[in-house]
Amino acid sequence: MHERAGTTAQPQDLINVDDLLGKYYDVIPDPNDPEQRVVFGTSGHRGSAFDAAFNEAHIVATTAAIVEYRAAQGTDGPLFIGFDTHALSGPATETAIEVLAAAEVEVRVDARNSWTPTPAVSRAILVANGAASAAGLRTSGPGLADGIVVTPSHNPPRDGGFKYNPPHGGPADTDATSWIANRANELLAGNAWKHVKRIPYERAKRAACVKPYDFMAAYVADLPKVINLDAIRDGGVRIGADPLGGAAVEYWGAIAEEHRLDLTVVNPKVDPTWSFMSLDWDGKIRMDCSSPYAMASLRTLMDGGAAPYDIATGNDADADRHGIVTRDGGLMNPNHYLAAVISYLFGGARPQWPADARIGKTLVSSSLIDRVGAKVGRRVEEVPVGFKWFVPGLMDGSVGFGGEESAGASFLTREGKVWTTDKDGLILCLLAAEITGATGTTPSQIHAGLVEELGQSYYTRLDATATKDEKAKLKALSASQVRATELAGQEITAKLTEAPGNGAPIGGLKVTTADAWFAARPSGTEDVYKIYAESFVSQAHLGEVEQAARQVVSEALEG
Repeated sequence: MHERAGTTAQPQDLINVDDLLGKYYDVIPDPNDPEQRVVFGTSGHRGSAFDAAFNEAHIVATTAAIVEYRAAQGTDGPLFIGFDTHALSGPATETAIEVLAAAEVEVRVDARNSWTPTPAVSRAILVANGAASAAGLRTSGPGLADGIVVTPSHNPPRDGGFKYNPPHGGPADTDATSWIANRANELLAGNAWKHVKRIPYERAKRAACVKPYDFMAAYVADLPKVINLDAIRDGGVRIGADPLGGAAVEYWGAIAEEHRLDLTVVNPKVDPTWSFMSLDWDGKIRMDCSSPYAMASLRTLMDGGAAPYDIATGNDADADRHGIVTRDGGLMNPNHYLAAVISYLFGGARPQWPADARIGKTLVSSSLIDRVGAKVGRRVEEVPVGFKWFVPGLMDGSVGFGGEESAGASFLTREGKVWTTDKDGLILCLLAAEITGATGTTPSQIHAGLVEELGQSYYTRLDATATKDEKAKLKALSASQVRATELAGQEITAKLTEAPGNGAPIGGLKVTTADAWFAARPSGTEDVYKIYAESFVSQAHLGEVEQAARQVVSEALEG
């Protein structure tokens, strides 16, 4: 824990934006250095121009690869492109448009020449592909749309990010990202990227194939389809929204005005250094709306009985994550909030949803969700980490809600149709206000009731050091390599290397007992593996589970 965690950033914590942008254009990555190649994680390619990991060459090569990939897939409709408020996002977007315009791809850019949240891009793709039409969502045939979102999400200000969303509107799957990354790295090799056809940006933005699209107007107008805004208005719910300097900053004001909500944007500042942020747990500036340290100012605002709002909310830089603060419970743990909203949505708030619509959760999310699922009589589908696993179910309505422990989720419209297939932090924030207005209780109060009925969950996530070889072994682990028969005094009931919901490899290990579990996964960016653990016994038992988890993994790796 950093000694200044939770305190406002100081000048020495801030990036030099001019230096960062200069390196974006001037630094040429070494394609033989694994740290400088294009690598797609669960949410696209991320890196910093300071590290030669996110530079003009990367974006030229990756965009050219996307042009080739979409052509090979027969995707010939418009490509929607949006970007967030990170310093590198603007230049990277301009670079991408230069390549797309030269390739005569039909590009849709924000009509306001402003920031665009990830969910607004996902929604635009789906609407273009028929999601809002009487005929319904189209997934094949000519004219299908896709998109690019230029964002590193909640990452520090020095970082950039670039992700591709195919016609289903959600994060691209591993087959797509592997092909795109491999092709991009081929173009980086031998400086072939320098020969990719481009049009200078000032000309490219005026090209006939580059047209404006009002992402914000379309998204805001459609919100009554997914949120019961009448409940918020009629309940007199007062909302304080903090975009944390991200892409949602203008959206919240538009939502308040168009839908006549008692909603105040408590922090309208946008600053590429994020000088107004409080430092996260490790002393870094990180726009993590689920972190009590990054959300320190909003938590302070809501402290005490005289808090000016009933619900306060936060979003990360591209607004695909949510943070919820209540007057009675403070900043909600993401797992607690997911359990509360699932109880609300499937407990009668969405009567038009399919009667067999499932609850989607990642395997590192709280088992309280499983207990809530049993309570409301719905099947819980447990999938590997990554929102892409929820895409098929959200598309066809067979999954009503999909959520991750990292504060990312989306759900169906009130009629039971697809809303977005990427995470939507805006609707999760508005849902907290809907719950408060419709039930007269806050989400934290709903969670407290679930705990009283279903049991108290003790949950943690931590990192353990690991070499690259150990991480590779962990990713390829088989259940038979786990020799342990008990965990923290309880009999082991399952040893999982595949997700029970869809049979997909989890890239690690999950071990369960009657009242506890742990999961271990290698980090894709650091020499650590992540341990997630939960106990329904006690905080002390959780500590025993943590220690046992380290031992089980060590023995398996040694074997």
